[in-house]
Amino acid sequence: MEHRPTAAWLTEAAGAAQHQGPGNLLRVVLVVMILGCVLTAWFLLRGYKRKDD
Repeated sequence: MEHRPTAAWLTEAAGAAQHQGPGNLLRVVLVVMILGCVLTAWFLLRGYKRKDD
């Protein structure tokens, strides 16, 4: 097992992260979009639950 300096390991990890593509970003965007839709639906539909007596 060879010994690598910390700076070299971080540089290699940063280079590998750039080659992964937009996968993580797209996951975050989809999760935020779904949560936003759920919260918007809850906010709009909660008014129909109230009864005017």
